Amino acid sequence: MSAAPTPAVRPVAGPLDPRHEVRPVRLTGPRVARLVAQLATAENETSRAALTAEFWSEVEHLGTPLVEELEGDPDHRAVTFLWRGHRATRQVLLFANRIIDRDHLAGSLLRRVPGTDVWHLGMRLRADHRGSYRMAADISPKDPPEDPALLQQRLRALTAHAARDPLNHRSVPTRWQKVDSSVFALPKAPAQPWSDRRDPAPAGRVERHRVAAPSLDGHRDTWVYLPPGEDPGATSPLPVLVLCDGDMWFGRLGLGRTLDALIADGALPPLAVLAPDAVDNATRWLELGGRGPFVGFLADELLPWAAGRWPLTTDPRRTVVAGQSLGGVTALYAGHLRPERFGNVLAQSSSLWWRPGLPPPGRVKPPVHGTPWLVGRYATGQPDSVTVHLDVGLHEGRMVDHHRTLYDALRSAGYRVTYDEFNGGHDYACWHGALADGLVRLLGTSTRPLPFP
Repeated sequence: MSAAPTPAVRPVAGPLDPRHEVRPVRLTGPRVARLVAQLATAENETSRAALTAEFWSEVEHLGTPLVEELEGDPDHRAVTFLWRGHRATRQVLLFANRIIDRDHLAGSLLRRVPGTDVWHLGMRLRADHRGSYRMAADISPKDPPEDPALLQQRLRALTAHAARDPLNHRSVPTRWQKVDSSVFALPKAPAQPWSDRRDPAPAGRVERHRVAAPSLDGHRDTWVYLPPGEDPGATSPLPVLVLCDGDMWFGRLGLGRTLDALIADGALPPLAVLAPDAVDNATRWLELGGRGPFVGFLADELLPWAAGRWPLTTDPRRTVVAGQSLGGVTALYAGHLRPERFGNVLAQSSSLWWRPGLPPPGRVKPPVHGTPWLVGRYATGQPDSVTVHLDVGLHEGRMVDHHRTLYDALRSAGYRVTYDEFNGGHDYACWHGALADGLVRLLGTSTRPLPFP
């Protein structure tokens, strides 16, 4: 497996340059601007009420957020988030994944159209953006404080009550919380044909098992996906995906339906998936990342346990380990530490700021001084043994630079590696479709050749 020459620039997914004009810019959307102009010339309160009712009728038909073209700017859209308030509404907060400033939440407050129940916040976003968001209305009896620090404190408390946008039917589960987030995708966002599919496909089996985990001093509940029509006594071994955060992917996101669609369309061969639960946030922090015991559980306990029950491959070239955030670091570390078990790594939005010895997590991620720890580990690895695919969102701050550094290091070291930057945040709304695409790259059937450079 020889490495291709290092390209002069990184490969780019999609027609738009991912480094161009991705920052959100606040504006007033055309439809709201028209409403404001109409209200200014309305003859009386009855006319104003009729104009407002017409606006809401239009919004209910179109859904939210409103997405409108901008004259002379085909690569961006005006995206207007809306809330229908009432007399008790004092302020409304938009809590959107990575396109708001958590340290300055006042900048994400909606504005009220005077004399109406229309609250709005418009942003200019690049036309390939996809993301999730929640909203919260402040109906407390006290007026908002004028002091910026006190206002920030109040708004931070308000985020605990953020919920789905009632005018948007599209949603995605939220990690560690019972409430879902709303989802929007602009017209040029990458298609997600398998995760968005509504046509029925033959269904695989999704089971939950309790697996002994001596490496983790206990047991681990694990989700198992077996493809449609799979005969437990079959002799042809199945490719395997080992996926972190099974409680999210199978317990809440319904990944089985996406796998069903991929297999039905011939994009993936029938495969098995082993996805252990993360248990809770504290356990996840202690086990995921570059930690040998968890990799040992995956390689030496989980895979042998499953191979004793179903016909699974032992070929590392047909085995993928995947994860997101800290799970992405876990996947990368598993490929580095155990290439004879994991020949393919799919790492999404990996927390490359992670390094051994970090204290429990706080609000601010620890800074990376110099080269990320995991980049140095791969520089001493076995490039002919592992194929890597990386994804990261352009709204993930320093993580973008970390991923570019890792990609360049992998290329220079001779690894087979592909890399995509999507226009979004640290977000399952983006990861779901990108996970499907990454699996097709790594395990795809001959009908769709691997697009390695």
